[in-house]
Amino acid sequence: MRYIFTHKYLFTIICILTSIPAISAYLCAAENQNVLEHETGVYYTVKKGDTLWGISKKYFDSPWAWPELWKENKYIKNPHFIEPGDKLRLFYSKDSDLIIDNILKSDETKTTLQTEKSCDIDALYFNYPAIDSVGFIKKEPVLPNGSIFKVKDDKVAISEGDLVYIKYENNSKFEPGSKYTIYRMLKSLTDSKTGALIGKQYYLTGIVEVKTVEPLYAIARVLKSFREIDLNDLLMPYEPISRKIPIIKSEKGIEGSVIIPEEERSIIGDNTIVFIDKGKNDGVKPGQFYTIYYREKKNITPDNLSATLLAPVDFGKLLVLFSEQSTASALITRSDKEIPIGSLVGSPVE
Repeated sequence: MRYIFTHKYLFTIICILTSIPAISAYLCAAENQNVLEHETGVYYTVKKGDTLWGISKKYFDSPWAWPELWKENKYIKNPHFIEPGDKLRLFYSKDSDLIIDNILKSDETKTTLQTEKSCDIDALYFNYPAIDSVGFIKKEPVLPNGSIFKVKDDKVAISEGDLVYIKYENNSKFEPGSKYTIYRMLKSLTDSKTGALIGKQYYLTGIVEVKTVEPLYAIARVLKSFREIDLNDLLMPYEPISRKIPIIKSEKGIEGSVIIPEEERSIIGDNTIVFIDKGKNDGVKPGQFYTIYYREKKNITPDNLSATLLAPVDFGKLLVLFSEQSTASALITRSDKEIPIGSLVGSPVE
């Protein structure tokens, strides 16, 4: 009997010891996932045989950049040991578009483009945790499902956790547990040159979940508050969008411009959300990078009858987050100087 007990005891110890690596890997993965949920940037999914040395050589043209890559990913305990499936945040130098250019030329980007419809996240993607808060410009009107007419206890400021009362709009039916995006429509936007209607800006303020449904109204709890939520704000069905945006090839021949920034501000720079006047109809899709540039005219010789249009000057870059038919919402990932409204947007030079 003592012999059997001893073997059971040893077996238990062996099981515990052999499970330690798995537990460690799980905790590391959990920590890595936490990083991904809170940090914006370009990410690479580690494959079998990858090293920081090799990844640095591929995307930064120098294997000696690996210490900076390691520094950018503090969850990595040992830089000589990375696992397939690990997510590496690729640091980005404001002085150069090297990393983006190398990404767009890489085989991984081609693979991602091929699997785009399958919703698979391949090796390269841009992580944008605040994706649910990004609004859009749309020419065709969005009919609201409801509107907020009261907040519990008549609070001055509506915030996360508050209960709000919703009036039904357009014969909409609500179900307990359903989620809605809170928004408000801002003024119509027109083309400054042609006067043609571009569309209305939809400004997202939060997300609610329906708790109780009554004959004439519903009660919902505010799950997220992106901005100040007001009485009379409208509701449309919440559609989850992945924060992980696969990086794909940009459409060739795009010539557009920046319409306005999402938030009313005097300076447009890094990490600003803007709207551009090109969309699905033009081949503009989420995950594409486009160049922000300007062109000048100059009389080259005294006898010139007309000024010569000079070559484009690149001074910024943006990433498309999602697109409507004729517009797109984008994130400024680089700006060498202030970006004026109307700045030109075009396909990257290959």
